[in-house]
Amino acid sequence: MQTQSDNIMEKIVSLAKRRGFIFPGSEIYGGLAGTWDYGPLGVELKNNVKREFWRAMVYERDDIVGLDAAIMMNPKVWEASGHTSLFTDPLVECKRCHERFRADHMGKEEKSEHGEKHYKEYSKENPGEVMNSGWTYIEAEKSFTEPRQFNLLVEAKLGAVEGEKTTVYLRGEITQGVHVNFKNVLDSTRIKIPFGIAQIGKAFRNEITPGNFIFRSREFEQMELQYYVRPDEQEAMKQFEYWKEERMRWHVAIGMKKENLRFREHAPDERAHYARAAWDIEYNSPFGGWKELMGIHHRGDWDLSRHAEFSGTDMTYYDEEKKERYIPWVIETSAGVDRTILFLLLDVYHEEENEKGKRVFLKLHPRLAPYKAAVFPLVANKPQLVEKAREVYKNLKAQHINTAWDDRGNIGKRYYSQDEIGTPFCITIDYQTLEDGTVTVRDRDSAEQIRVLQSELIDYVNKQLTA
Repeated sequence: MQTQSDNIMEKIVSLAKRRGFIFPGSEIYGGLAGTWDYGPLGVELKNNVKREFWRAMVYERDDIVGLDAAIMMNPKVWEASGHTSLFTDPLVECKRCHERFRADHMGKEEKSEHGEKHYKEYSKENPGEVMNSGWTYIEAEKSFTEPRQFNLLVEAKLGAVEGEKTTVYLRGEITQGVHVNFKNVLDSTRIKIPFGIAQIGKAFRNEITPGNFIFRSREFEQMELQYYVRPDEQEAMKQFEYWKEERMRWHVAIGMKKENLRFREHAPDERAHYARAAWDIEYNSPFGGWKELMGIHHRGDWDLSRHAEFSGTDMTYYDEEKKERYIPWVIETSAGVDRTILFLLLDVYHEEENEKGKRVFLKLHPRLAPYKAAVFPLVANKPQLVEKAREVYKNLKAQHINTAWDDRGNIGKRYYSQDEIGTPFCITIDYQTLEDGTVTVRDRDSAEQIRVLQSELIDYVNKQLTA
C-alpha cells in the first residue's frame, strides 16, 4: 500500500522533472546512479539558495570572508586530514542478489525489509500471490556477508602518459580547502580572530547506497563555514552554541517549517575522533523520519595541527591583543545545498481544492523563487496588449528581476502554471491598462489580485523581494 509519505516524494520528483527543476543525470544513456542535473528552473533555485547563504554569512558580517578552493588537491591533503585512512563506511553484501548496502544504515527494520524484498516466494498457479514472506531479523541477518570497510574518496588520474599518471582524489568534503589556505587568508587580509571563512562548492563521495532523490548522491554541493577561535573551551562553546542557533534561524527564515526541524547531539560513539562536540540539525523527512540536514562541529585544532605536521608549514596565529601565539580551534557549520533544496521543496509544496479544481503551488520565499514575476497579455491576438506587456516585461528584466513571459492558452491556466513553479507575482496587461496605466498583480499564495500603476510596478516588486 502506498503511504502519504511515498506519495509526496513521488509528487516532488515528478514536478521537479516535469517543470525543469531536476533531471536524472545522463538520462538518455540509462543514467548514472547518484547523479542529478539541475534544469533551467532548478539552477535558478539552487543559485538563489546559495546566494542567501552567502548574503547571511559574508555580505552581512564583518568577521567572515569567502573562498573558492580547487576541487583537486595534493593527495597529501587527504593523508593529513585522515580521509585516506578514516573516511570509510562498513559495507555488507547480500549473498543471493549480491547487492551492497551500508551496514550502519541497516537496523532491524531495514534488514527485515531487505529480506522480504529478496526472498518472497510466489505461487506458481497465481504469480501475484505471495506464498511465503515475513522473514525474521535473524534469517535476514544470515543472508549478508560480514562488514568490510569501503573508502568513500573518489579517485582520479592526472598526467598525459598512461602508466605514469598520478592518483589524486576528488574532494570528499570542501572543508580542507579552507584550512590549507588559512595562512593565505591571514596574510592577504586584516582579519583577526575570531573570524570565519565561508565556502560553497562541489564534493564527491563513492556512496554505496545513493538514494531518496537528491538526499544522498555521489556528486553534491556543500555550504560551509570554518570559524576560527582562541583555544579556550568556554569561548569555543559560546561560539558553538551561537552558530547552532544561527543556522537554525536561517533555515526557518528561508521557508522551512520550524516543526520539521530539530537539533540532535551525536552520541559519543558516532562523533569523529577529533570532535569535541557535534550536533546535527535534522529534518523530519517522509522517507524514514529524522534525517541530517546539516552539522555543527567543534573540531578543536585537529585540522590546522595536522596540516602543520604533514606540510611543515607554521599554522600558528599571533594574537596581538593577547601577545601570544597559538593554533586556533575551529567551529564548523556544514550544510548540503541539495538536501536544503529537497527539504525546502517538501515544505513549500501545497495543494488546495477550489471551485476550479486542484491548485498546486510552491510557497517559495520571493527571493528564492526561480522567477520573481511573470507577465501576461490578457489575450495574445491584440497587438496593443502584447506590445504593452512586452514593455512591462523588458522593464522588469532591465532591473535584473528574473521574469517569465507567457501568452499561451487562457489566463487561468497561465496562473496555475506559474503557481506550480513558485512564481510569486503574475502581472496581467489588460484593456484597463491601456486606459489608466494600471496592471493586475496576482499574489501566488492568496490568489488575490490588486491594481498597481505601471510606473510603480518595479518599486512594488522590489519591496516584496526585500521583505
